[in-house]
Amino acid sequence: MTSSSATTASSGPPAERPLYAIGLRLGAVVALSMMWALVKLLGTRDVHLVELLFYRQAFAVPVVYAWIVWTTGPRGIATNRLDLHVTRTFVGLTSMAFNFGAVMLLPLAESTTIGFSAPIFATIFSALILREATGIHRWIAVLVGFAGVVVMARPDAGHFPLFGLVIAIIAAVGVATISIILRSMARSETPSAIVFWFTLLSVPPLGLLMLWFGQGHDPVTWALILAMGVCGGIAQLLLTNALKWARVVIVMPMDYSAIVWAALLGWLFWGTLPIASTWLGAGLIVASGLYIVLREHRLGRIATLRAQADAEMRE
Repeated sequence: MTSSSATTASSGPPAERPLYAIGLRLGAVVALSMMWALVKLLGTRDVHLVELLFYRQAFAVPVVYAWIVWTTGPRGIATNRLDLHVTRTFVGLTSMAFNFGAVMLLPLAESTTIGFSAPIFATIFSALILREATGIHRWIAVLVGFAGVVVMARPDAGHFPLFGLVIAIIAAVGVATISIILRSMARSETPSAIVFWFTLLSVPPLGLLMLWFGQGHDPVTWALILAMGVCGGIAQLLLTNALKWARVVIVMPMDYSAIVWAALLGWLFWGTLPIASTWLGAGLIVASGLYIVLREHRLGRIATLRAQADAEMRE
């Protein structure tokens, strides 16, 4: 439920194509929603979590590599900081495991909605770890987002497992941690390299675990597993490449359309629809996330303009 905020490390940014970028991001959201629905469906077919993680990454490797070769050539995977990719892989796999677990334990719309609390935790981590200035406005947005989680979860109602809620929140914390790591990696690594090395480096440790958890399946289950891996690879590439053509503030609001897709897929596959408290909580979480992104964009523009003015004065 995871997106990359890395920007392309190149000599100059390409011209913006906002409509194209929005289309890529919406396509990514659809692919990601399909992947989560397939994860939940495969969980009901006795596919182990380790298998889901392994096949998600293994089947995505050729998709990711083919895309990179087609768009940027083999040089797109070049890196001089393999250590950074190893760290990102460890954190990414842990976060992915919790995300998959949340999807298997909770209704699809609810697990998707709680995932949108990641910007809230990212704001907290930016203040505590990176020592970034965080004003009263963003702290209010954080509180509103947490209120949305509480409203949606309604712990006293017991309409879904408390354990699943805890797993989903841990998953959102993991996604926020990855966003901090990616912010650092973007200084030296291209989006293509970040996606490729995370996908590839995930396969060996998961392959080792498959010695204990791998099992045979019927043809229909194998087809669903393959579809899950392909959808995941496509989503990861579209999420990242959308940022080549437009700023985060333009494309990120498209991510929230996943709530609609999750509700639709939940109804099609399991005959469930989100209850009123889910929609109300989702509204608070979405409002909080959008405010944080928009405010960071505004402050970033102000900082850029001030830097340009200072540079002109020195000249």
